[in-house]
Amino acid sequence: MFNQVISKLQAWLPAPAAHAHCDGPCGVYDPSSARIAAEAVVNMTKKLMDLEVPAPGDKAAQIAYNNTFSRYVAIKEEQAQIAKDELLILWTDYFKPQHLDQYPDLHDTFWKAAKLCSACKVEVNPQHTQELMEAIQKIHNMFWATKSRDISWYTAS
Repeated sequence: MFNQVISKLQAWLPAPAAHAHCDGPCGVYDPSSARIAAEAVVNMTKKLMDLEVPAPGDKAAQIAYNNTFSRYVAIKEEQAQIAKDELLILWTDYFKPQHLDQYPDLHDTFWKAAKLCSACKVEVNPQHTQELMEAIQKIHNMFWATKSRDISWYTAS
């Protein structure tokens, strides 16, 4: 019965078809969300590297350590995936064939950045987090140059 009512409403009040040349309207893309996620990966990696392993036999300290370690790892991996998703959206939805003329290394840059996101998920490696930030900065510069704008790269202190 409910489906019949919905069908009649749709027949009486049809929704207009929507057409777009990309998934989102122009102006919604921005590499800053990838940068913010990557900064979280950097910070969680630093925190993991700084964690002190408790003395053997201190069960309460071991439990607290394991809890903190697992939480930092979960956040690091989640944020690395967010950075990767944001980069892939920019790569596949924003950048167009004409951008390859301006940036012939565009595909390689994005591919390597996505691989770095994966490496940051798999490892606790400060070097890879730094390389990821550098790759995202390069993408940031490419992105804003395609809009003929120079938006300063933000670096967290």
